[in-house]
Amino acid sequence: MPRTSEPKLISGNANMPLAKAIARRMSLHRGVNVGLVDARVERFNDGEIFVEVYENVRGEDMFIIQPTSNPANDNLMELMIMADALRRSSAARVTAVLPYFGYARQDRRTKARTPITAKMVANMLTGSGIERILTMDLHAAQIQGFFDIPVDNLYASPIFALDIKDAFKDQMDELMIVSPDVGGVARARELAKRVNAPLSIVDKRREKAGEVAEMTVIGDVKGKTCLIVDDICDTAGTLCKAAEVLLENGAKEVHSYITHGVMSGPAVERVTNSVMKSLVITDSIAPTAAVEKAENIRIVPTAPMFAQAILNIWNGTSVSSLFEAETLGPIYDGMYSHD
Repeated sequence: MPRTSEPKLISGNANMPLAKAIARRMSLHRGVNVGLVDARVERFNDGEIFVEVYENVRGEDMFIIQPTSNPANDNLMELMIMADALRRSSAARVTAVLPYFGYARQDRRTKARTPITAKMVANMLTGSGIERILTMDLHAAQIQGFFDIPVDNLYASPIFALDIKDAFKDQMDELMIVSPDVGGVARARELAKRVNAPLSIVDKRREKAGEVAEMTVIGDVKGKTCLIVDDICDTAGTLCKAAEVLLENGAKEVHSYITHGVMSGPAVERVTNSVMKSLVITDSIAPTAAVEKAENIRIVPTAPMFAQAILNIWNGTSVSSLFEAETLGPIYDGMYSHD
């Protein structure tokens, strides 16, 4: 594959602020101006999506920045149509940068006659000409196996660890990392290891979808500052209920670290009125005005990590090196202390 002078970025409408932030960070890393490729993504009157790229991309290493968040179907179609436009314009390689991979929760058949939509979406993305995927905190790590192309799955836990060590530097001995369900134990254990804190689990039992019948805390949380860790916050019902149960079991206070702030329906209102002291999310999904106004919701940036990951992919160097604090710390220099 021909080596181009610089990687080229292009973005759909899903999260333009993040795309611009990634371009700015890459400009800092490279010492040259890295901008977004000039293009238009528009709708016909009947809702059909139309893409036109205004710059020459022949032989270029292209990176499309487009989370498939709400509206998931529109953003997914934008991504595939942009990939097709680039492929037909003779781009050397097309990489999809998916800060949030929608449909990831449909990764298995939980009932009879249901789809495995995550696999279907993987097939669609590959068929549109995308040759590589860069994403963050897939709902299930095995989704990487749904793709027949390389997938680099970044993790938010190294960023969260930097934030925790900065925000809770005076309470490190009191911290307790909490998984809100049994399925998220591996994710919570990873963060607990990074901040040298014990691990607890909230076991939830559902009578039917969307309604939690009972919650039980596994582990002693008395007098602890509990940090709930998960990958997705959708309606925030389970999250807020888990915070209440932790306080009932003697927790000193409760905070949450969630990678993808889907924040649909009554989520913002629930978090605002909940017993949680704070909810920390990343900017993998563009925050709504309500999220930005909420006093107890804080957003941490992912642009430095994505910018470096894109450069590493372009250079052919290690992406997994970004999982190490020694590598990631300097990238976030100025945002967090590194004592």
